[in-house]
Amino acid sequence: MADKQISLPAKLINGGIAGLIGVTCVFPIDLAKTRLQNQQNGSRLYTSMSDCLIKTIRSEGYFGMYRGAAVNLTLVTPEKAIKLAANDFFRHHLSKDGKITLFKEMLAGCGAGTCQVIVTTPMEMLKIQLQDAGRIGKRRSNLAKTALFVTLCTAQRKLMPETVAAGTVEMKSPTAMQITRQLLREKGIAGLYKGLGATLLRDVPFSIIYFPLFANLNNFGKRGAEGPAPFYVSFISGCVAGSTAAVAVNPVDVIKTRLQSLTRGNTEDTYAGVTDCIRKIMRNEGPSAFLKGAYCRALVIAPLFGIAQVVYFLGVGEFILSFLPKKDK
Repeated sequence: MADKQISLPAKLINGGIAGLIGVTCVFPIDLAKTRLQNQQNGSRLYTSMSDCLIKTIRSEGYFGMYRGAAVNLTLVTPEKAIKLAANDFFRHHLSKDGKITLFKEMLAGCGAGTCQVIVTTPMEMLKIQLQDAGRIGKRRSNLAKTALFVTLCTAQRKLMPETVAAGTVEMKSPTAMQITRQLLREKGIAGLYKGLGATLLRDVPFSIIYFPLFANLNNFGKRGAEGPAPFYVSFISGCVAGSTAAVAVNPVDVIKTRLQSLTRGNTEDTYAGVTDCIRKIMRNEGPSAFLKGAYCRALVIAPLFGIAQVVYFLGVGEFILSFLPKKDK
């Protein structure tokens, strides 16, 4: 790689295609991860990933599992493209004679993680609001039913039509455009970057762990000193490196998810910042709360980055660009 110039357009295409395929495959698990991470003691609706998905299908239908997917599919192309291309760019400039040290690999990953938050933060912000809307709505519905039951038991009178209506009406979930307009109107562009610090604390360490680990695992499967690794080696290396990095940074992902959730239940904590979030989680839920959704996140990231690396190393972007007319030198 040090002996040739990297093709930035091709890397952007590869990253975008990989992101679209990966997100489509694993989005329901990502939705379960968000809802499990946002659950606090005393407000649990789901006991596990499978329980969350089953209840989501029952109450919101099959497409309820893809709530917020449009935002992710729209923004995952630039997000993955920036992440993968930036890592390639930094590795290219940090390598010497085709070789790169572990420290420089980690430095390249750090640069990639820092660059991607430009797109990652608003994407995650909007996605979390839409993914968690079903959990908040179901919780409010349950509270309304409980309140109605208490009223029936204590009042011992016939229900008025308006009382029935109040107990059964469900709030309509907002769209991504409505949330975006509201945030821009109330807080400006900074509203879309709520949780930026937590996103940096998650994505930078993730990239520092992921990219060097993937590169070294992938090197073990190379056919020769110069030959590329088979696609299945790239896939397995991406899965192993992705799941390892995902579990390692899961505590920060829990903090980020809590900070970026704008709508909360009446009995749920709100947080003023990263430090306040850590303190309240430790006090009210214990250290184990930082591992909420860890296995879901591993199941999301493993195939997502496995697919990404296969598309990336197969050179789909380079193949597409080969059909464009070449400029005369």
